[in-house]
Amino acid sequence: MMHKRALTKPDGRALTLYARAPVEGEFVAPSPSATPHAPNPHLRWHPLRAEWVAYAGHRQNRTFLPPAEYNPLAPTTDPAHPTEVPPGGWDVAVFDNLFPTFASSAQDPPHLAIPTAPGLGACEVVVFTQDADASLGRLPLWHIELLIDVWADRYSELGGRHDIKYVFPFENRGVEVGVTLHHPHGQIYAYPFVPPIPARALEQQRLYYDQHGTGLLEQMVAQEVSARTRLLYHGPHVAAFIPICARYAYEVWIAPHRGAPSMAAMSAEERGDFARALKTVLLKLDGMWQRPMPYIMAFQQAPTDGDAHPEAHVHAQIYPALRMPDRLKYLAGSEIGAGVFTADTLPESAVTQLQAITVSVDA
Repeated sequence: MMHKRALTKPDGRALTLYARAPVEGEFVAPSPSATPHAPNPHLRWHPLRAEWVAYAGHRQNRTFLPPAEYNPLAPTTDPAHPTEVPPGGWDVAVFDNLFPTFASSAQDPPHLAIPTAPGLGACEVVVFTQDADASLGRLPLWHIELLIDVWADRYSELGGRHDIKYVFPFENRGVEVGVTLHHPHGQIYAYPFVPPIPARALEQQRLYYDQHGTGLLEQMVAQEVSARTRLLYHGPHVAAFIPICARYAYEVWIAPHRGAPSMAAMSAEERGDFARALKTVLLKLDGMWQRPMPYIMAFQQAPTDGDAHPEAHVHAQIYPALRMPDRLKYLAGSEIGAGVFTADTLPESAVTQLQAITVSVDA
């Protein structure tokens, strides 16, 4: 069972503490400053790409690789080192980002030669654990299950807001992908529109659903389970595999067998199996080079725009981001400039290496 405790920081930002046990006792919601927090990001329309670009100049002042003795995501009562979370009996903490790309306070965008709009939405930081030396893949299964419950809760709460159309949890791990704090954590961006990549994927899923009456990703998962060629994990409710069309070396997808549209729509059994699949994959990626594997993990799920999305199928996509000789490559002109990916490693070759790595998720 998940318990939660909602608090408000002195600067007005929200803090929610989650735990397996009731979050009892006195808590003081800390913040680096008591000054009211009202960032004002805005959007500008890109005519050639037909998509919004977010502008948030205040992010230039965000924390970047602080000294080892100062960890703003670690609980402390030391006034010399302001923190974002309090000490006490909690397992996962979620708070409004101090340097958001989207904010409910956004207003009065500039008048320009192209359309503009307020950068309405939300950006939250998800602190996975109080242990600064841990990692998501090395947390116990119960803790990962709780984190999935937290992601589901945030999807429901943020997605219930009228100004939010898409809830996007993700984790950037490693300085190689731009991480500014080493403490195990992820983020949630809640957009006022459906972003281009999931919008394009949903369009293809909708076309398939309209033609076949079943989900495209559901069919892909079934094919991978049946073939077993690129399979990394097969549980009673969830599968993990390197997709047949992987654009990145060692790219892994994790998805329930059935077409659950969001984490909130997954059953308790599916969430538990998802946690086991996620831990298996992350331990294998770490074991590949016997070092913490930098990666980007992104969750795709149904929009919260008020429309029905029977085509949507929640899943995680993990893109390892470490360059190793003959294994991974940097994104370059073709990928970034044209959006055409060149894969130097075949999915069938990469999966055999990961399949050979033995891990214990119950340890």
